[in-house]
Amino acid sequence: MNTSRSLLARYLPTSAIVVLAFVFGFLAGNQTTFSLAQDNTQPPPEAEEFFSAFWQAYNLIQSDYLDKVSTETLVDGAIDGLLNALDDQFSGYMDPEVFPLLNQDLEGEISGIGVVIRTNEDDEIEVVGILENTPAQRAGVQPGDIFAEVNGQTMTGVNQTELATLVRGPVGTTVEIVFKRGGERVSYTIERARIEVPNIEAEVVAEDIGHVRLNSFTPNARQELEQAIEQLNPSELEGLIIDLRGNGGGLLDSAIDVASLLIPEGTVLIEDFGTREITLEARGNAANYGIPIVLLVDETSASASELVAGAWQDYDLVTVMGETTFGKGTVQTWHTLINGGGIRLTVARWLTPEGNWIHDIGVTPQLIVEWNPLTAEEFENDIQLDAAIRFLQGELSTTAESSPNS
Repeated sequence: MNTSRSLLARYLPTSAIVVLAFVFGFLAGNQTTFSLAQDNTQPPPEAEEFFSAFWQAYNLIQSDYLDKVSTETLVDGAIDGLLNALDDQFSGYMDPEVFPLLNQDLEGEISGIGVVIRTNEDDEIEVVGILENTPAQRAGVQPGDIFAEVNGQTMTGVNQTELATLVRGPVGTTVEIVFKRGGERVSYTIERARIEVPNIEAEVVAEDIGHVRLNSFTPNARQELEQAIEQLNPSELEGLIIDLRGNGGGLLDSAIDVASLLIPEGTVLIEDFGTREITLEARGNAANYGIPIVLLVDETSASASELVAGAWQDYDLVTVMGETTFGKGTVQTWHTLINGGGIRLTVARWLTPEGNWIHDIGVTPQLIVEWNPLTAEEFENDIQLDAAIRFLQGELSTTAESSPNS
């Protein structure tokens, strides 16, 4: 197995902790629909008294603060503060500079350098993988490199979204990056390029076992997944592995489409808006592969991945294997603001067809297979995939429990 692909799978986006910042970015871990913000931009009468203190603070900054601060900066900070006051990790604000990246992420194609990153225990942003045939690979960037400077700006205290904003840019332009590598600092001038992100990987493994990995719930995920399975000739397979490890979510409609691949009719999920519930049904266009299916998940499978896993598990359509999933049971909507930014708001809980809320709990596999690789060799030895193959070949049962050394 290619190590960079294993790293990509393990560190695909799921939460603010692990983000493939230059590929899928801030969308990670959200079941998402888009809507325009309400046209009413005037404060409601009942809020005028409370906002008097806000305008007082704004005017004091403008008149008395030591340095000049732009109105745009203050407004961005105020909106960010409103969303932070909700104390909801899945609600937030993206300013006009960052918000357009969301649309690029959904299209699965961006302009950047092509690295997989995470924030390490020292709150430094570390490269954990290099995508093949990308500017980063050609320049000589290595896993383990830590971002020290981007275009002369120190990366101390910078989060992954801010870093992605600095590194991305128009195709053909360059970005100056200084990495910490061991006890040294290495500098690169890297020319940005268009990077197409593969959303589907498919292969036949072992003896007539199909393996299809879906990396994100993009608008075409159902079509891509179905085509990938058909290309493996399912009528000639003895079993199929659908892999949602590292899949941090995506579009709600896409998740329903994918779930409907195996659910011919009935409830896919229930949305609980607090004062009302909406039941979302299968699309009525299910496939019938006629072979046993394993669904692989891990602790970074989140949101839309959990929606699909929970629905398929409730209907007993697959054997879920791997690790307990992330545990995100809420639905968000994106609203475009008139300043070009956007806000993400939690609007509902979602429940599995049997009415289970997996928030902070996750979907528990029928067969737990723990895997916490720390070296390249361990990444190459994918024991979870191996366990799924053994299960489909009748060599492993759901009463067994595997460990990293199995």
